[in-house]
Amino acid sequence: MKAIVYTEYGPPEVLRLAEVEKPVPQDWQVLIKIHATNAAASEAMGRRGESFVGRIIMGLRKPRRRFRILGMELAGEIEATGRQVTRFKPGDPVFASTFEVNFGGYAEYKCLPEDGVLALKPANLTYEEAAAAVGGGLTALRCLRRGTLQKGQKVLIYGASGAVGTNAVQIARRYFGTEVTGVCSTANLELVKSLGASRVIDYTQEDFSQSSERYDVIFDAVARVPASRAKKALKQTGTYLNVHKHSNRDASGGTMTEELDFLKELLEAGMFKPVIDRCYPLEQIVEAHQYVDQGHKKGNVAILVGSDSRIDQRISASSEQNVATT
Repeated sequence: MKAIVYTEYGPPEVLRLAEVEKPVPQDWQVLIKIHATNAAASEAMGRRGESFVGRIIMGLRKPRRRFRILGMELAGEIEATGRQVTRFKPGDPVFASTFEVNFGGYAEYKCLPEDGVLALKPANLTYEEAAAAVGGGLTALRCLRRGTLQKGQKVLIYGASGAVGTNAVQIARRYFGTEVTGVCSTANLELVKSLGASRVIDYTQEDFSQSSERYDVIFDAVARVPASRAKKALKQTGTYLNVHKHSNRDASGGTMTEELDFLKELLEAGMFKPVIDRCYPLEQIVEAHQYVDQGHKKGNVAILVGSDSRIDQRISASSEQNVATT
């Protein structure tokens, strides 16, 4: 099967297309034919080997063999199941996180345990939207839950146009019923407003921490605002949330699988929908990562796996939309 592999840390060019052995599901596993995955900032960080903790896990000097295929989220169809599998059957459309199973979404196939972070795909989403919903959606939901949000409270989301931020704006507004202020660049003001923010601040023109406005919760969705600065704009009993510090465990106490099932309910209820900036075929993964590294993407960059007319049409539609909005 085709997969994107890398054997050293570095720029996008370390990623290369290769032929690798197609996995075979064990008794408790399902084999997924992948239709879409995601080029997120987290994958770019892993590719660069920026995190010291990440290098301890993935390899200090170079990626360990089991981590040489990136891709932390995927969506696709069940192709085969092991003998003990009862939750899924061939043909089921699914979406999943591969974070706990050595990644592997940048490939045509992936085996996952039946009881892993895996669920039926939301019926109202495309495969690329479903794959994008896993990482950014779960992260946004986890962080916002830690804020113990109440209806009518004021929430500021910094980095509101990114993969996590676009989901957080929608979830905070539609699910928690809060009044949302989004902070982003000039080019993304209308996007963030369209997602449900009642006010949008252009960080190139205004410093939210110098305003007289005070918030119940400030969520830094891109980990760029020091807590000391954020607290200047918090109410006395307000809460500061940082995407890197508050997304590792779900405040609800549920398992990751239960989280994904709940996320599916939110998606099918229309509480939020992932924003797709661009679509690239798997073979153009280097170009996709180059775009992500620029730091200006709106929402998510989808990676489409396979070669058929539907993928070509989605890539074409994505390109035309980007031209229209630039």
